Amino acid sequence: MSESRTMEKTFTITRVLDAPRSAVWQAWTDPDEMAHWFHPRGLTTPRDSVAVDLRAGGEYRYTMVAPDETAYPTGGVYQEVVEPERLVFTWGDPGAEGAALATVTLDDLGEQTRLTFRLDGLVGAPGDGSFYDGWVSALDVLAEHVS
Repeated sequence: MSESRTMEKTFTITRVLDAPRSAVWQAWTDPDEMAHWFHPRGLTTPRDSVAVDLRAGGEYRYTMVAPDETAYPTGGVYQEVVEPERLVFTWGDPGAEGAALATVTLDDLGEQTRLTFRLDGLVGAPGDGSFYDGWVSALDVLAEHVS
């Protein structure tokens, strides 16, 4: 008898952004805005690679491009869309099985927004698979973009 084990990785990142919740929501849901920040520092997301069908069951996609022109197609399906406070979506390589589940919660603090980003289900990723560092960097770019 053989046994196989997978490890599921989860992490949460919380930030207070110097922008009203409506601006942060737009940054997460508008393809023009997403192209500016939906990638770690040092990569780009060409606007023509971003498509969003913002509804439960709707798909989104984008492609991050590294300086050496390596492309990283990414996408998923929206599970929940509660404007302007909550997004839940699958996230990963569109051709791969086992996408992770991202949950974004935006709490209104007036002229600021508390953003809580949780990623569940990184199955079998060695270490953190650099996903944590990538999202920390992307959220840094987001903070600069909305402030």
